[in-house]
Amino acid sequence: MAFFLAVACVYVVALAVLVLLDASRRRRGGAAGRSGSPQTQGLKLPPGSLGLPYLGETLQLYSQNPNIFFAARLKRYGEVFKTHVLGCPCVVLASPEAARMVLVSRAHLFRPTYPPSKERMIGPQALFFHQGDYHLRMRRAVQGWLGPDALRALVPDVEAAVASTLRWWEGRETSTFHTMKRLTFDVGVVTIFGRRVAEHVKEELRRNYFIVENGYNSFPIPVVPWTRYSQAIKARQRLGAILSGILSERRALGDLGDDLLGTLMRYRDDGGTALSDDQVADNVLGVLFAAQDTTASVLTWILKYLHDNPKLLEAVKAEQMAVYEENDGGRLPLTWAQTRTMPITNLVILESLRLASIITFAFREAVEDVDYEGFLIPKGWKVMPLFRNIHHSPEFFQDPQKFDPSRFMVAPKPGTFLPFGSGVHACPGNDLAKLEMVVLVHRLVTNYRWQVIGSSDDVTYSPFPVPKRGLRARLLRATTAGAAEDYGRRAPAAAA
Repeated sequence: MAFFLAVACVYVVALAVLVLLDASRRRRGGAAGRSGSPQTQGLKLPPGSLGLPYLGETLQLYSQNPNIFFAARLKRYGEVFKTHVLGCPCVVLASPEAARMVLVSRAHLFRPTYPPSKERMIGPQALFFHQGDYHLRMRRAVQGWLGPDALRALVPDVEAAVASTLRWWEGRETSTFHTMKRLTFDVGVVTIFGRRVAEHVKEELRRNYFIVENGYNSFPIPVVPWTRYSQAIKARQRLGAILSGILSERRALGDLGDDLLGTLMRYRDDGGTALSDDQVADNVLGVLFAAQDTTASVLTWILKYLHDNPKLLEAVKAEQMAVYEENDGGRLPLTWAQTRTMPITNLVILESLRLASIITFAFREAVEDVDYEGFLIPKGWKVMPLFRNIHHSPEFFQDPQKFDPSRFMVAPKPGTFLPFGSGVHACPGNDLAKLEMVVLVHRLVTNYRWQVIGSSDDVTYSPFPVPKRGLRARLLRATTAGAAEDYGRRAPAAAA
């Protein structure tokens, strides 16, 4: 009993400190408009609620479907409103024009950022926390490695990772989402480290990475050592040590490698200065993080949407079987050119990205007071362009809740389809993610059939949307041509 009372006391004291800090932040934020530029003097904050001290409206956001959270506030306040989530006062913007303003036309006024707890988890030197010269230099380095030439060389490695994952899944009933996370981690590792990481080192990376990921969206109470957040911070320190060992080993061998890690280690700015080990580590973990849950979520939704649309599945299968036969019945590997000429599969991917809308919003921070449509966005406040609202708007997509890949036969209105963001901070790995999707679909429909176990219509958020229970499914090898009719068939509910 004494132990639990002590824990409770620590928690209360920590919360009290955080509340006081939050009150101070709010006072500073509230003063921004009064002490800002003449252009923003007298402007009012957008309508909305900041919720409870420190907690804000975080519990409301994470305890329900975020669509409900945002829809209720959009209905009450309109397309510009304020809230307070993850310890930060925020202004939410829910129109294509607002998203373009933040991400493109006035991007210099909005620093890419995450809440401090998340920045600490990944590493403050990761490129997507920065703007200006450092961001441009890091982006060029990363994007250069993820460009067409590098991806062309990566196709065999991605295909090998997909094949290995599907062999592991074969005969098992398991969560599709967690299986896809296994795949995206393996692809991330081979992209960053090539084929040079020993298996035991890879497993240490995997174990600690998933502890970090498990704590990434937890409530940040650093003074309590038993929380997911505190455990994740410790795992992040261990990841730093593992990466430091890999860097030291490569330098000792005199061979930095021709992978992304080697690219970062060889990098020099215009003055000849190399990146520090911390900068290399933060950018490596940033790339690994960006390659993980979002891509795994989309892959899971692609399987669900194909399962729910048998005629579409047959059309995709016919397209992929033509490639399969072109490659001597699968004996030859896929080529980069083939992955770029799969029109039906590509339409499925685009519509999956739209309807699933894995990234609900982006985080930016105002670097000065900003006037937007007569409302004040105070310096230091977070700004959240709401992608999901744009993707699900009937103004831009007819019958937006219907899965209809044919809608992308006509390009959407500019600024209305933002699955990878926009502007200079758009995701540099979007082509790698699409490559994973294409290769998975090809391998899946030409070699396997799958059965969904139980209902797949409910959605959970962690925080990315995934079908309930991660889309439980069983994977079986398609041994005959006739087995194709079993693709996507739902297993009896009793098997759940």
